[in-house]
Amino acid sequence: LYNKHLSIRAAGMFAATIFVAQAVHADHHSNDFTNLTATGAASDFCAGKVTSEALVSNALSRAKALADLNAFVTLDERGAIAAAKQADAARKNSSRCRPLEGVPIVIKDNIEVAGLPNTAGTKALLKYIPKNDAPVVAKLRAAGAIIIGKTNMHELAFGVSGFNPSFSSSSLVGVRNAYDNTKIAGGSSSGTGAAVGARIAPAGLGTDTGGSVRVPCALNGCASLRPTVGRYSQAGIAPISRTRDTAGPMAVSMVDVELLDRVITGDPTIRPAALKNLRLGVYAPTLANLDADTKAAFEMALQKMKGAGISIVDVDIPGLAELNGQIGFPVALYEAYDDMVSYLQKTGSGITITDVAKEISSPDVKGTYDGLVIPRKLPGPDNTLVDAKPAYDAAMSTARPALINLYQSTFSKNKIDALIFPTVTKVAMDATPDSSSLGNFLAYIQNTDPGSNAGIPGLQIPITLGTASRLPVGLELDGPAGSDRKLISIGLALENLFGRLPAPANR
Repeated sequence: LYNKHLSIRAAGMFAATIFVAQAVHADHHSNDFTNLTATGAASDFCAGKVTSEALVSNALSRAKALADLNAFVTLDERGAIAAAKQADAARKNSSRCRPLEGVPIVIKDNIEVAGLPNTAGTKALLKYIPKNDAPVVAKLRAAGAIIIGKTNMHELAFGVSGFNPSFSSSSLVGVRNAYDNTKIAGGSSSGTGAAVGARIAPAGLGTDTGGSVRVPCALNGCASLRPTVGRYSQAGIAPISRTRDTAGPMAVSMVDVELLDRVITGDPTIRPAALKNLRLGVYAPTLANLDADTKAAFEMALQKMKGAGISIVDVDIPGLAELNGQIGFPVALYEAYDDMVSYLQKTGSGITITDVAKEISSPDVKGTYDGLVIPRKLPGPDNTLVDAKPAYDAAMSTARPALINLYQSTFSKNKIDALIFPTVTKVAMDATPDSSSLGNFLAYIQNTDPGSNAGIPGLQIPITLGTASRLPVGLELDGPAGSDRKLISIGLALENLFGRLPAPANR
């Protein structure tokens, strides 16, 4: 169901799962749960302090009250309420509680959820309804989580603004920022970022190819993890690049990022790191092109970290930009064709990549698909197009292994636990068609892209609201491959140091 049609009654094959127009019967005022984490909600539910129906009803009510954010493509009102009632009934008959029992969450609309459309933010896939959950979703559902809906996104995940005209629940275009609906939500996991930032749900899932769980959380004031590539299953997720893609948790608090990551991986619980034992590296080029709010916020964060006993050291990463430039576009644009063709075949929907390309609504994504992905081309010298395969082969055989080795040597040579930098260079910009320009795309992924190409984990933490803009500013930690849980432990400690952001005003 297209979210512009929230006022239209769901019918036919959608009727059993998608209800987005009926009133929600909430037995708590929506503000009651504004600052509740998923961890806290699960604890309160298990203790009998709140019902799942109240939690879920509140989330659905807020989703519809904040329709101006365009955060959802599909709300599963009937399914979510039924699951909540089932959780409440089970709670009465058992003292056992699963980690996410009764807690409402949201899922990006390129990650398959059984019985709900998986649009990947594009109209061609509107009628594709998976029969099974993607493995990452199945893990969360097995832990007791209740999925209230599928979140909007930059079309086909090919962008960082979230300005997608395909699906809207208001007169506005594109997913809008939780703190100011005249601004972008970032992307490509735009709707999850906006929904979590606006406290519609405490947590959810996104996907990240070059920054797509970190950018929206930086702009909407939430925490997120891009795991080491391969740590999470990518099955059942509409792809861009098998080399670069990964799902990732997004949440109002680091304790929830820890919880979702633990549920998905089965790893043991961890505690906050001891700050005085930490050594973090700063690479000067990540501090280029910062707006005033971001620069001031990062300097404040550095002073707080130093005051807490963290060692901050300057590091050099020679050749990083050159290597990264040889990998990013060649890998993503070349693999996008084969990986989407393979995914569409697995859906059994009969939809082809040509069908998908014809239905693209976003001019930036349309240009990328028609000009580069479908013909297997890359931009060449003097506005020419060249065959993508030679650059792809070079990236995979030479540049990417060199980049991976460069990061490994950087961490070991400097004896640092992680690199630290502003997640994005500027706070959320105005939501206009120009927000999807190539220049803005490159500006927002300046710091998130290199680690993505090396497949290493990256953690986004909200640190403050900008002094002038009053918009969220984020901090990122990139760590060695496989250091995900250690990064999370550092994030838990830093959240305690910085404090959580206030909820958006008048929301």
